[in-house]
Order: sequence, then structure tokens, then C-alpha cells
Amino acid sequence: MRIIMAALAAAVFGVAPAQAQFDSAEQVKPILKMIKPQWVSLREYEGQDLLYFTMLEVYRCGIDQIRYVINEGKPAVWETPPCEGDEAFSDIPADRLPFTTFPLKSVEKLRIELTYDDGTVEWAEYQRGDVLQ
Repeated sequence: MRIIMAALAAAVFGVAPAQAQFDSAEQVKPILKMIKPQWVSLREYEGQDLLYFTMLEVYRCGIDQIRYVINEGKPAVWETPPCEGDEAFSDIPADRLPFTTFPLKSVEKLRIELTYDDGTVEWAEYQRGDVLQ
């Protein structure tokens, strides 16, 4: 996955993979705009809905906060691991699960709101079928 992200950075930003840094809003915003349909994914597994935040965790170093709303419920915050070191943008700790669970078929729509480290906010809304894998 790290190789793919570095290659994408090289193609989009014209930098060598070793120079690719994704640790600020300025650097992650263009990528997150391009992959907005993939910010989250939903999977039915063992009688539950699993809501995955994997792509947002990969680019978390330019994001101050990830908030989400399921259906018309209360907003919740998705906590991410700290960004430390040169490889932090793509490293999700091995002991971390990048998803949360809900009762099966209970997630009908969701809203994701990102607050970047520069204070700007971007959001997306999805219907179940948009993100169901």
C-alpha cells in the first residue's frame, strides 16, 4: 500500500517517492478530494455493519478531527493514532482496527466531516449503497 501511495504522490505532485510527505492539510487535501467516494466503506460481517475509516487513517496527519453521523443520530468523533515519524501517514498500528461496528443493516446513510489542520472543513454524505462493499 505504501508503494501505491508514494507512486500516486509522484504522479500527482511530481515528487520522488522518498520526498513524498503527507503531514499537513496542504498536502492531503488534494488527495482526499480525489478519493472522496472512498473516504469510508461499509461491510456486512458476522451479523454486523462494519464502518471502515481506513483511507482517512492513512491521510490523518493533515486532519485535526474526523466526525461522523450515522443516519440522523448524534455526531461522533473517530479518534486516530498520532502522527509520528516520516512514515506516519501510511502506518496504521498493527493492533488497531480501523473500523467501528453497528447492528446489521442499521447504517442507511452517513455524513463524514473532516476538520483539517489549517481549520478548513470538508464533508461528504453517503447512502448505504454508495459505500457497501
